[in-house]
Amino acid sequence: MSSLFTGAGVALITPFTKDGQVNYKKLAELIEFQIANKVDAIIAAGTTGESATLTREERIEVIKFCIEVTNKRTMLIAGTGTNVTATAVELTKKSYEYGADAIMAVTPYYNKGNDSGLIDYFTQIANAAKCPIIMYNVPSRTGVKLPISVIKKLSEVSNIEAIKEASGDISYTADIASEVPNLDLYSGNDDMVTPILALGGKGVISVTSNIVPKENHDMVMNYLNGNIKEAVKTQIHFIDLIRAMFIEVNPVPIKYAMNILGFEVGDCRSPLGPLSEKNKEHVKEIIKKYGVKK
Repeated sequence: MSSLFTGAGVALITPFTKDGQVNYKKLAELIEFQIANKVDAIIAAGTTGESATLTREERIEVIKFCIEVTNKRTMLIAGTGTNVTATAVELTKKSYEYGADAIMAVTPYYNKGNDSGLIDYFTQIANAAKCPIIMYNVPSRTGVKLPISVIKKLSEVSNIEAIKEASGDISYTADIASEVPNLDLYSGNDDMVTPILALGGKGVISVTSNIVPKENHDMVMNYLNGNIKEAVKTQIHFIDLIRAMFIEVNPVPIKYAMNILGFEVGDCRSPLGPLSEKNKEHVKEIIKKYGVKK
């Protein structure tokens, strides 16, 4: 089975206008910026895209808009996971009908599905679309860490092809790579890309790619092409930038950084508030230190 994609996908932010509406003109500009800078996949309406505060109508409209603007120039992955299985299935069906290349679904948050519930949730999502499905494991945000036994069971579903792994537990990630080798493995943590590539990973679904897409693409491709020392050098070089983008809950820091750089993407929606003044100064210093430009 060929990989879903190799390289660096961007967990794209959702830009808002000053009055808090989705800024579709700006969203189109962000997509063009990503494509011009070698992005390997665009993930629309995921966690970084503030999917939890988008209405159902906004979420599907954002996904549809991203599909249309991307227009097959790079892979478009729709974020459809939520904590209501029926809603996730509906979003998945519509995203597939609109032309999404793949679906990414986070584990259901707050209600913390048990093993049978998680299997049912992902199986229903997979049955709703004839395209690849990526499971997204991020226990720090959902309260659920996918058991290896559940991952193995779900890997038997024909179109569940990958997992975005963001537990931060490299031993657990190694267990996934060992026990479920038929799944494509993607890093969900920007500070663990090369370690996960060392375990056979295919790339990263990245927050920092909102501002450094080419650098992340080049890092992954260097590793996969055998230039491991250069890839590791890049990973280490950007560690302070990565940490700054998670100094408060994502996507608050990345949106602030993008606004500093002139992207004009607006603020996060409540309940995510602005960065503290101290952290604003830190992010400014880091952006200056790395010479990041739009």
